[in-house]
Amino acid sequence: MRIQELPPAEVLRALRTSAQGLPETEACRRLQEYGPNELKEVRGVPLWRRLAAQFSHFLAVVLWLAAGLAFLSEYLQPGEGMLSLGVAILAVIMVNAVFTFVQEYRAERAVAELKKLLPFQVTVLRDGSPRELPAREVVPGDVVLLEEGDKVPGDARLIAAQMLTVNNAPLTGESDPLPRTAEPFAGEYLESPNLVFAGTLVVSGRGTAVVMATGMATEFGKIAHLTGTVEPGASPLKQEIIRVSRLVSGLALVMGVGFFGLGHFLGRDFWANFLFAVGIIVANVPEGLLPTVTLALAMGSQRLAKKQALIKDLTAVEALGAVSVICSDKTGTLTQNRMAVRRLWTPPSAPGENPAAARCWHIAYFCNNARFQEGAYRGDPTEAALLQAAREAVGDLRGERLLEIPFDSERKRMTTVCRMGAETLVCTKGALELLLPRLSCWQGGAGREPLDPEKLQALQAAYHALMDEGLRVMALAWREVSPSEDPREPGDPETWERDLILAGLVGLEDSPRPEVPEAVARCRRAGIRVLMFTGDAGRTALAVAREIGLAGEGARVVEGPELKAMSDPELARLL
Repeated sequence: MRIQELPPAEVLRALRTSAQGLPETEACRRLQEYGPNELKEVRGVPLWRRLAAQFSHFLAVVLWLAAGLAFLSEYLQPGEGMLSLGVAILAVIMVNAVFTFVQEYRAERAVAELKKLLPFQVTVLRDGSPRELPAREVVPGDVVLLEEGDKVPGDARLIAAQMLTVNNAPLTGESDPLPRTAEPFAGEYLESPNLVFAGTLVVSGRGTAVVMATGMATEFGKIAHLTGTVEPGASPLKQEIIRVSRLVSGLALVMGVGFFGLGHFLGRDFWANFLFAVGIIVANVPEGLLPTVTLALAMGSQRLAKKQALIKDLTAVEALGAVSVICSDKTGTLTQNRMAVRRLWTPPSAPGENPAAARCWHIAYFCNNARFQEGAYRGDPTEAALLQAAREAVGDLRGERLLEIPFDSERKRMTTVCRMGAETLVCTKGALELLLPRLSCWQGGAGREPLDPEKLQALQAAYHALMDEGLRVMALAWREVSPSEDPREPGDPETWERDLILAGLVGLEDSPRPEVPEAVARCRRAGIRVLMFTGDAGRTALAVAREIGLAGEGARVVEGPELKAMSDPELARLL
């Protein structure tokens, strides 16, 4: 069943529920059937088997044999110190096993950390009335009420949405808010704008959704499942230890057999000759290798733990040290994800007159879903920065929103129709390259001036100059609503986003984190290449990369179309 393709009424029928929610008795029955809405630890290898594995890997087996030979030698010829050597070897095996086992046991608690991302309380409809319930009691078929700041308790299909945006970072790693709608969608499941997923955050708006999956059946639960089922291959260090252990053990055995044969040829007593050969073998076993490596990796693991990095396998510390390329997102990783308006460009006008600037702030204010509440700006960081700049420039404005065409990643723009006093305007903000074909003129010193080639060149120059400063650039445009247009019947969005008048360009800055330049420099000194990935324009990305020391002269920027056209070998050569 492709639930994203169904209209809301059929969604309710398919999930055997209603717009008033589940009856309490049915909800209790489903809780028994599906179980609590919580992440469960995947049943893996029992603890005793994990502990036993620390005593049975190749190097441990070599040490067990060495300890056995030492005890045998002590039994046959007491007083030679072989007992102390055998005990020391056993202590080495025990220390290594305890250190490694404790570290891996701590890593298994990662599922408990994932649980913290799920909400503790959620509002659901039961018997037609809203109720606050613990998230673990939510069941498939529950109708959930979502508002700004809520975390989604389970994978759910929206049946109503009002300016709803969600942050899917727990699933995708991308922090940009995504608009959600209740309309049917014929595309891929995970890309459906009418679905919300467990653990994601409601950034703005409100919605009503029907829960489809809970607990381990959610997409979030599948991620938790992977943390316990993925078996990593042997790390480079582990492979090298095995190779060295086999080599040294083989040499020790050959030397022992060789000296035994030589002693026999020289006529030495059998037992004295045998004990000498055992001593040669035990002396050449690398019993110091295991504690040295284990303690070094444990110390590295503890240092990483202090920086909130979880190490599931001790040898992963060395594998991390073998990294040669780091691919990093820009927004929120290399930068602080705190947007602020730094520049406003408007078309040329007479000295002391700039009506386009006021229009820009009106667009920034009304084509915006951020809000100023309780002394703080709430909503998407970009929209919050625009709202703050507009309020500082022109104060609070009054108006009525009649229509909204939400931002999405393909259109790269947002449009609202607002009534502001006697005016009813279409206000649009978005990427200039996609807005440019919809512009008919700009708001210059002589009023509305057609965009001739000279003006287009000036516009592009201003756009590139702002990007070269490392700013994220958005175009602001508007037009008046004609009497024949009715916002209550929006129709095709393209009909509203036409014949627009450019008011200006606004440049927003997302400052780099102060520790990033030093981190990039340290990576370079360690021989690690750092690559930056971002959805921003190439010039903006290059300017930020230069600011943090990531890019120098001749740095290459690969944009989306070029990247998609690359074959796997070409991409491998680029990396």
